[in-house]
Amino acid sequence: MQMPTIRICAPVLVAGLLGACAPPLRRSPSQAELNGLVQERVQQRRAVGLAVGVMRADGSTAIAFAGEAGPGARPLGARSGFEIGSITKVFTAILLAEMVRTGEVRYDDPVSRYLPDSVRVPTRNGRQITLLDLATHRSGLPPMPDNIHPADRANYLADYSVAQMYEFLSRARLLSDPGSAYRYSNYGFGLLGHALARAAGKPYGELVRERVLAPLGMRDTGIQLPGDRGRRMARGHNRGGAVVPYWDLPTLSGAGELESDLRDMMRFLAANLRPPRGGVERSVHEAQRSRGAVADAEDVRQIDETGMAWQVRTAGGSRILWKDGGTAGFQTFIGFDPVRRVGAVVLSNTNIEVDDIGFHLIDPSLPLGAPRPIPVRIQLPASALGDFVGEYSLPADDSLFVTREGGELLVHWKSDPEETRIVPEAENRFFMEGADAGFTFTRDAAGAVTGVVVRFGDRESPGRKVR
Repeated sequence: MQMPTIRICAPVLVAGLLGACAPPLRRSPSQAELNGLVQERVQQRRAVGLAVGVMRADGSTAIAFAGEAGPGARPLGARSGFEIGSITKVFTAILLAEMVRTGEVRYDDPVSRYLPDSVRVPTRNGRQITLLDLATHRSGLPPMPDNIHPADRANYLADYSVAQMYEFLSRARLLSDPGSAYRYSNYGFGLLGHALARAAGKPYGELVRERVLAPLGMRDTGIQLPGDRGRRMARGHNRGGAVVPYWDLPTLSGAGELESDLRDMMRFLAANLRPPRGGVERSVHEAQRSRGAVADAEDVRQIDETGMAWQVRTAGGSRILWKDGGTAGFQTFIGFDPVRRVGAVVLSNTNIEVDDIGFHLIDPSLPLGAPRPIPVRIQLPASALGDFVGEYSLPADDSLFVTREGGELLVHWKSDPEETRIVPEAENRFFMEGADAGFTFTRDAAGAVTGVVVRFGDRESPGRKVR
């Protein structure tokens, strides 16, 4: 059944509640407004389930839930677990700051110091990769390694080994001089977590829980072992709305393996907004400190500068520190304005972006992403689908792969090998069912397919066909 499209005037949380096109209000939402926003997002089929929290300037909070946790899970609530994906990187950065504070490591230590002598760490122009380079995405390492060969494509890093990590590192070519340019690297942060674990002599999950999570009172945040998630965890859904397996990242844990809930993430938000009271809270604020502007980097979205793992967006009169995360079945966001002392957490059990909600809750002058009409599938001859099959080079050293299976097209990324079906809505335009995502293919004068523009929400990435 097709859901009706509900229009939201950009700065207004609930159509009609504040006036049809009221001017932006630089205040946090009321409870009714927050409830309306999350319910509407689920009605628009842009999330199966949402858990959202707001911290206001006066220290008060508001939380809201909508939708479902998924089959077999407890009803959605403040203790429902979510994979937080790359938000894990913030905790890895705080762990680094904490180990620097206690004198165990230094920011300018080369990462090679904490790896076996048999591992060759690449250099460029005489510059070694330091721990700080890894924590600020300035190592020059690629986003992901090229030697991932999963037994299970739906959980594609579960069997990626330390030996494979070392093998890739020993032959990797840096994309820029260490310390010189921002290039987002999941592999780099996984390497950082691994190096810190070796420096401390204990597994990453145990180390981050002991040094960061427990001191902050985050008792429900951590790494769950496969098969041990229980009913507390929400079930993840892909962009098409189907339930997908949880992810396990035993070797690259520091890049994205933590799971958390709204209650713990609101505790973490509070720790970032209040003055540090000592101990690990000093490291929490140390990670926020600006480590340089971002300019002319590939695939930079709403990032003007960076801290350690934190990204900084200056817009609408606000300076917002933020980080998002995504896995096969989850999308998450945390952000705050340290001057206005407001912040937001958004947890979704669907792999559809939620950044616009988070930014809008922090500063209502930043618009919500407009819902798009649900596209209608058309029929294309099976013979025509072969034109689109191939590899497309994307920004940030990623690639899109398009394959054909019978009368359907499947896509996956080098950074995410889970295959997803796309269906035609026009001769050269495809979409993902149940997701705000599109693929527009381009042709040359002779009619040959030469490229693609991939869109998720309002974000577009052009790609060139390479084979």
